[in-house]
Amino acid sequence: MNPLLERITINPNVCFGKPVIRGTRIWVSLILDFLASGMTMDEVLKEYPQLTGEDVRAAIAYGAEMSREHYIAIPFEAAA
Repeated sequence: MNPLLERITINPNVCFGKPVIRGTRIWVSLILDFLASGMTMDEVLKEYPQLTGEDVRAAIAYGAEMSREHYIAIPFEAAA
């Protein structure tokens, strides 16, 4: 498994169970949408300063795995 994917988490009690960057409520799909619309990584990081470049690369890696129709085992966090 790509170590970047450890930055992605899924919790049914956070953002309706959508994949997010660990420790945030920022959807992976939001990051991918920004990049697809033409934003640069630097622009995304400026908009969301709590993110790192590795977080953005993790979102891209997640999208790449999903596009290959691979099942990605992202552990669920325990409900708080």
